[in-house]
Amino acid sequence: MTEPAAIPFIDLGAQRRRLGAAVDQAVARVIDHGQYILGPEVRELESRLAAFCGAKHALSCASGTDALMLVLLAQGIRPGDAVFCPSFTFCATAEVVALVGATPLFVDVEAATFNMSPQGLERGIATAKRLGLKPALVIPVDLFGLPADYDAILPIAERHGLKVLSDAAQSFGASHRGRKVGTFGLATATSFFPAKPLGCYGDGGAVFTDDDQLIEVLRSLRVHGMGSDKYDNVRLGMTGRLDTIQAAVLLEKLKIFDDEIAARDRAAAAYNAALKDLAIVPRVPEGLTSVWAQYTLRLRPGRRDRLAADLRPQGIPTAIYYPKALHQQVAYRHFPVADGGLAVTERLVDEVISLPMHGYLDDATQARIIEAVRRALA
Repeated sequence: MTEPAAIPFIDLGAQRRRLGAAVDQAVARVIDHGQYILGPEVRELESRLAAFCGAKHALSCASGTDALMLVLLAQGIRPGDAVFCPSFTFCATAEVVALVGATPLFVDVEAATFNMSPQGLERGIATAKRLGLKPALVIPVDLFGLPADYDAILPIAERHGLKVLSDAAQSFGASHRGRKVGTFGLATATSFFPAKPLGCYGDGGAVFTDDDQLIEVLRSLRVHGMGSDKYDNVRLGMTGRLDTIQAAVLLEKLKIFDDEIAARDRAAAAYNAALKDLAIVPRVPEGLTSVWAQYTLRLRPGRRDRLAADLRPQGIPTAIYYPKALHQQVAYRHFPVADGGLAVTERLVDEVISLPMHGYLDDATQARIIEAVRRALA
C-alpha cells in the first residue's frame, strides 16, 4: 500500500516557490555590495517595518530573544526586580529575565485566548510585594498570533508603575482594536525565526518603540554598547545585529505578508467551521485579529494523544505548544508563581494540539486534514 503523501506542518517550500527568484536577486545584491553587517538593506527594513505597524522606530536584531534582552538591558532590569511573565509560553520570555539577574514571576493565562490573565497579573504583583521584590516590568505574550488583552493589562501596569514589554514573537502583523502589534507599551519585541508568520532564512528579530531616548540606547546596546564609534563603548552591550542578507530576505517577504496573513485567516476560519462541534476551537475576541502562528485546538488529554497517533500514519503532522509550562521545567521551577497557582496553565498543557497552518494551505490539503481529524475525533 502506498504511504499517504506527507503534509508539511509549515510549508516554507511553497513560499520559496513563490518568492525564489526575487529572494535570490536580493541576496545576490548584498553579496555584490559586500556590506554584510548593518548594510543598506538593514536600514531599509527597519524603516519599512516601522511603517508597516505604525511604530515610530524599529530596530532589527539577531533574534527574538535578543530583542527582549536589549529592552531589559536598556531598562536596567536587575536583581531584586520582578518581571511578570505567563508560564504558558516559550522559555525565551523568562530566560532573558533570569539572565539579567531579575526574577521572572509566573502568572496564569486565560483559557479562551491562551494569553496573560489580567487577574493573574494582579495576583502576581501582590505576590512580588509579599516576597520583597520590586515590581518592574510585565511581558505579555501574544501567543499563537493573537494579541494579549492590552485594554486590561496596560491600565494595571500604569497603576502599579510597571513598564510593558510586549512579546510579539508570534503575533507581528496582528492588530488590537485598530492598532497594529508593535505600538503597545514601552516597546515590542518580535522574532523572524523561519517558522514565524514573517520569517527569514536564519535567526532574526526586531524591537519597536515610540520612545526616542530608548531607541538610541538600543542602537548602542546592539553593538557592544558603542558610543560615537565602535571603539568608544559607553555602556555594556552585546552583539545583537541582524545580518544584511537576512534583511534582504525579509524585505521580499514583507511585500507579500498581507496576502499571507489573509490566507492564514481563511484557513483558520475553515478549521473553526469544520471542527467546532468536536473540539474547543480558538477564539479571536471582537476587535482583534490574529496572524495564526499556530492553529491550536483543545481536547481532553486522552483524545489529544489519540488524535496525534491517528493522524501520524496518514502523513498529517501535529505539534504540542507547550507540553510543559515554564514553572514546571527544571530551569524555571525555583522561580515564584502568583499566589493562587496557575490552574488554567496546568490544564492547557494537557489539552492543546496544533494542526498544520501556513499561508499556502490549499483547499484540498486542508480538506484532507479536516476529514482525518473529524474521523479520528468522531
